[in-house]
Amino acid sequence: MDNYLPIVCMFVLSIVFAALSFLASTLLGPKRPTSAKAAPYECGIVPEREPAERFPVRFYIVAMVFIVIDIEIIFLYPWAVIFRQLNTFGLVEMVLFAVAVLLSFIYLIANGALDWGPVKRLRPLPGTTTERTTDTTVRRIAQDTGEAA
Repeated sequence: MDNYLPIVCMFVLSIVFAALSFLASTLLGPKRPTSAKAAPYECGIVPEREPAERFPVRFYIVAMVFIVIDIEIIFLYPWAVIFRQLNTFGLVEMVLFAVAVLLSFIYLIANGALDWGPVKRLRPLPGTTTERTTDTTVRRIAQDTGEAA
């Protein structure tokens, strides 16, 4: 039973911390909410439009990356504590687990979890070509500015 005492203490402390956090936010939170107080804070910039209803899939993929990393860390700590007792069996099991985590991480990266730049188009827009010459570049610039080429 003495082996479980630190786990029980951590569990109790986490519950107390959560309860105190809710209590403090209730007592110290704004009493008279207004539309300005309820609006999301965007680094001091007043939002010009409402956010879109749907989040892009990329947000969910990033969340999956965090979950994969969290699961790896959760399973790595107990393994590191009893590593010497597990011998070769524990090493093989952890290598298999690390390979599974690595494959899932590679899958997420392949699906664009870490690509935060502009969206790459798979095919060109109608009316555009992929080859660049001086004629096509000058023609495009002229069309954008309204001048004749």
